[in-house]
Amino acid sequence: MKTALPVLCTLLLGACTSTASVGYSPYLEPIPGSITYGGQPRTKLTKAPIGSTFSHQFRDPFGRQVHETYMIAPDRSLLLVRRRYRDLFGFDDD
Repeated sequence: MKTALPVLCTLLLGACTSTASVGYSPYLEPIPGSITYGGQPRTKLTKAPIGSTFSHQFRDPFGRQVHETYMIAPDRSLLLVRRRYRDLFGFDDD
């Protein structure tokens, strides 16, 4: 019984963390129109402070307006941190 309790706790904790992360990814994948789609840009943002953010807007192939937020990483690459969609009628996804 003493060995079964830690095993049971481990299984329950593992189930909680695995079900909470289904459908969620901390890293967004770039889509066509994203600045980082097809890889990082050739030029680096050398004057922008590390950790600063900026936004980028474009339309996806379905006609929705996409608002993306990028952050400048310590190696001066761009990290996509947020994406919001606005449909054809102007309603947000939030």
